[in-house]
Amino acid sequence: MQFVNDPTKMSKPTFVEQFGGVYEHSAWVAEKAYDDGLPADVEPMVTALRTIIEMAGEALQLTLLRAHPDLAGKLAKTGELTAESTSEQAGAGLDECTPEEFAEFSELNDTYKAKFGFPYILAVKGRHRVEILDNFRSRVDNSIEQEFREALDQVHQIARLRLEALTI
Repeated sequence: MQFVNDPTKMSKPTFVEQFGGVYEHSAWVAEKAYDDGLPADVEPMVTALRTIIEMAGEALQLTLLRAHPDLAGKLAKTGELTAESTSEQAGAGLDECTPEEFAEFSELNDTYKAKFGFPYILAVKGRHRVEILDNFRSRVDNSIEQEFREALDQVHQIARLRLEALTI
């Protein structure tokens, strides 16, 4: 699968502008990828970006996780999400929560962040809000180690989906 615009032919500012949002509010990942040398196809780009995150160390990984918004949270209600997050959350019906669902999301978001120190993260594309709530309820009881790994894996899945959206 190839990108609409060949990343190997881009200047660094153009690449960062196009790919800087693949990892939420973390343009540093795109900057590092550019400096390391760019693949032209999706799968090698997925691998390259994932490797950057995995090698970044726990402090930068935690910063990356904390850059993500709450699902069905206050930023979504006020229209302050990134375009990517807005589209992903709307696609899952999170913008159509009932008052009860919104209240449960808010309570789960608060509980989760207090326990883990970062927001609950799930690649929501192709999922419905009821399925997301079920997943959220089940993950809030995980250990910190389990959830840190799961959150990173979800971030990588979100990045893959965002990269695939940039293809022909």
